[in-house]
Amino acid sequence: MDANGQIDRAGKSWMGQTVRRREDQRLVTGQGRYVDDLTPEGCLHLEFVRSQFAHGDIVELDLDEARALDGVVAVFTAADIADLGAAAINLLIPDVQPQPMRVLAAERVEAVGQPVAAIVATSRAIARDAAQLAGLDIDALPVAAGDERRELLTHDWRSGDAEAAFAAADHVVGITVEHSLLAPMALEPRAALADWREGRLTAWLSTQTPHRARDDLARMLALPLAQVRVIAPDVGGAFGGKASIYPEDVMVAFAARRLGAPVKWCATRSDDLLAATHGRGATTSGELAVAADGTVLGLRAKLAFQLGSWMPFSAVIPARNAGRILPGPYRVEGIDIGAKGYFANRAAVGIYRGAGRPEATMLMERLMDEAARVLSLDPLEFRQRNLIAADAFPYATPTGETLDSGNYQALVDMARHHAGYDALRARQAELRRDGKIFGIGVSLYIEPCGQGWESATASLCRDGTIIAATGSSAQGQGRETAFSQIVADLLQVAPEQVTVRHGDTKESPTGIGALASRSTAIGGGAMVRACEGLLEQVRRAGAELLQCREDEIVPGEAGVSVASDTGRMASWETLAGHLLGPETGDPKEAALCSSVVFHADGEAWASGCCIATVIIDEDTGTPTIEEVVWVDDAGVVLNPMLVRGQLVGGMAQGLGEALMERIVYDEDGQMLTGSLMDYAVPRAADIPPVRIEKIETPSPTNPLGAKGVGEAGCIGIPAAIVNAVGDALSPFGVRGLQMPLTSERIWRAMQDAAGRRSNVDQ
Repeated sequence: MDANGQIDRAGKSWMGQTVRRREDQRLVTGQGRYVDDLTPEGCLHLEFVRSQFAHGDIVELDLDEARALDGVVAVFTAADIADLGAAAINLLIPDVQPQPMRVLAAERVEAVGQPVAAIVATSRAIARDAAQLAGLDIDALPVAAGDERRELLTHDWRSGDAEAAFAAADHVVGITVEHSLLAPMALEPRAALADWREGRLTAWLSTQTPHRARDDLARMLALPLAQVRVIAPDVGGAFGGKASIYPEDVMVAFAARRLGAPVKWCATRSDDLLAATHGRGATTSGELAVAADGTVLGLRAKLAFQLGSWMPFSAVIPARNAGRILPGPYRVEGIDIGAKGYFANRAAVGIYRGAGRPEATMLMERLMDEAARVLSLDPLEFRQRNLIAADAFPYATPTGETLDSGNYQALVDMARHHAGYDALRARQAELRRDGKIFGIGVSLYIEPCGQGWESATASLCRDGTIIAATGSSAQGQGRETAFSQIVADLLQVAPEQVTVRHGDTKESPTGIGALASRSTAIGGGAMVRACEGLLEQVRRAGAELLQCREDEIVPGEAGVSVASDTGRMASWETLAGHLLGPETGDPKEAALCSSVVFHADGEAWASGCCIATVIIDEDTGTPTIEEVVWVDDAGVVLNPMLVRGQLVGGMAQGLGEALMERIVYDEDGQMLTGSLMDYAVPRAADIPPVRIEKIETPSPTNPLGAKGVGEAGCIGIPAAIVNAVGDALSPFGVRGLQMPLTSERIWRAMQDAAGRRSNVDQ
């Protein structure tokens, strides 16, 4: 390690190299194992009777016909599970009124799709048929709306003198942003399988937090942790939608224990659209106080988040993140920010890729564009005048956060260069003279990348291979590839010699899981520390075997050797055998093992700058994104190919929010977008050309110097696209257009603007 506690690059380096994903061969050849691929002998299937009303009292629940159907094994109602404990809620904001999850509704339902009864049968088809036979009579009640909604959380951030800043301002600009509710839309819908054998529960869940799920199941079923094992096999995407335990997971585990048989439930796409957690859904408004010279003096913001009918573990995170991230990468002394969260008769709203970061960025970046317009300044120039300087880090923000490192001016300079920004502005003027509708959008963002701890274990096995076990989990990020590179780099072995274990609470150390862009910085930091500990043990054992000093032992792919006499060496297998003695028949028996719990010194903050260009068809309003130029700072990069994959994947979801995705409920709380016929998601043809560049400002908070990257596309891209469309429509006098920016919405805005001009001309 160097003087800053980060890795000292000596010997062959695997970190920073493009190494092909080791996971892909298995996955693309059909060898993946997802929960729905698992069907133990004697497996039963569970389905739910769900509420058809958003709010109402249960008048009657007649399950006699369902029970009588041939193949039905058991029927459960709320009375059967009355003794269940409560799932955890992370109350990071002090003033929160928890809204607990109800596995099955008892007397009242509070959302369409809420489970009311569970039916277990010998096949999925029979269970579904039986659910259709249930007689559920609900006396409908009005849904919570407007001022009638209950306030469930509130938090404020104030610093400086915002009132004085606004009083002294030469200009005050304001904007309101409406974020549609979004579906996380993982390729693999949620799924759960549980089995109770010999007094122990094993649950296979499509989850990104297996240890958290184990803790919740143990608590709710009143079982010791040692009696509960959770396995996350291959997981086909999560994006925050699989970060918390669900009623369906708990019901499957309860039924398996009660019936003493394996029980499985798998969601349909409509089940997930209706009853899985949604994301976004906030309405944010802000005002910016600006001096005549282009200095931002103050920020006022109100953030209103709908929370749905129950709170998953991370329900308060989006509101907390949105508030604490403001005012983004800019120097603003006076702030007054308030966040509130409200009950709604809808599905729960939880974290979704970005979790508050996109909301903060969208509000701030639209305010910056609006202020630049009022000041008649170029949007990029206005931003540069207010950036936090590169020599100001670590930087204390007005919301009480500490930005660890960054160089925001370098991001802007590089993005400006690669986009050919000045030439784009000249081209825009030419196109507008020709009657074309062309816009350029800019956004900057900062991104907190997780706090706290993670665990890791590194072991030398009898067969000479290395097992690296992590408390982080994986849902498609290439975690096994990246972590094998860390181990290979530190132990100077080939990545192929490393087996990475994760996702099984029995086989991997207790951890947080994969969320909040924390896994590389914190989970990878834990793996570094575990490998350092293993390397110390290797040097001691090697020195004893080869009769030399510990500091003379040099690890390599073939084994360990003596620095002064490279011919004197021992293979990894020989070293392990020397320590373990006679064969036991287990090639994975650990000869040396190092386990750590790593606590990050602070929070790493990634950042980036996006410039998007868009052209709009005058006749249809269809926006076409010509190109995105994107410079991202994720700190020290482990694998450039994996980083690009994360960035482009996040960009696709960010584009979806900006242009097409929206969950819609009617005034009675009925979902109108319950299938992919009604809920639009981006296709491959919708993804625009993107040029991605990077800078690296290492984070001092972890030994890798890494920052997060998985959520960046959902943070910076939507704001750049929305600002580009706003710029394109500015000659029409269109402002404040809300997402999703569909062709119809854009076309109507242009027609309304033309109508206003016509009326003025008359």
